[in-house]
Amino acid sequence: MPSRVILVTGANGGLGRAIARAFLEEADSNFVWLGVHRAREETDRLKWEFAGRCDTLQLDVRQSEAWERALEEITAKHGRLDVLVNNAGQHRDALLAQMSPADWDEVVATNLTATFHGCRVAIPVMIGQRAGRVINVASLSALLPPAGQANYAAAKAGIVALTRSLAKEVARIGITVNAVCPGYIETEALEALGPEEREAARMRVPMRRFGRPAEVAAAIQFLACPDAAYITGSVLKIDGGIL
Repeated sequence: MPSRVILVTGANGGLGRAIARAFLEEADSNFVWLGVHRAREETDRLKWEFAGRCDTLQLDVRQSEAWERALEEITAKHGRLDVLVNNAGQHRDALLAQMSPADWDEVVATNLTATFHGCRVAIPVMIGQRAGRVINVASLSALLPPAGQANYAAAKAGIVALTRSLAKEVARIGITVNAVCPGYIETEALEALGPEEREAARMRVPMRRFGRPAEVAAAIQFLACPDAAYITGSVLKIDGGIL
């Protein structure tokens, strides 16, 4: 029987894989489910590296039915879910006057609505256990919204509010719900920037460097650990001192 069962969504991305790896390296008895819309080479490599302790789970986070099937599969195998990390998300940046309704809907669905669906199906399982950890990945954009991200900033700010509200609902049951707000992290989003844009972004960080996915993963790992049992409804920024 694994010591803890963890589900990490958005596991195809660099941040999701770093989070999954942190939990897999934490204890040989942990089992990590990689929530992905479609499995890719990177997640398959992680599954092979930690054979028997890691598996992919087809999960379109925008669909409530997909979440229900995912939790059924997890509980059928393990009988419980100890940690949920809602990490899936996406950008479709544009000035609001030029933003299509489709881009608004897609970003809100993939970030905020997906977090709602995940919490809605995971919390009853955790209530039955009278224990559990939920960590929602928001963004510094939720606290310091930039121009051109009205959809993304609004969705991530919604995650912060959802986190604080849900934390109050389940605090007496032994379940904690927290959020992290990463700033500039060395992931696919930063790779899309040109050299001048990258340098301008770096100069906005007081530490004068970008964060590493492993640094975000370490914060999430702490919020999920037994020693963090009195931390709930918190929003932790991981931004090198921007805000």
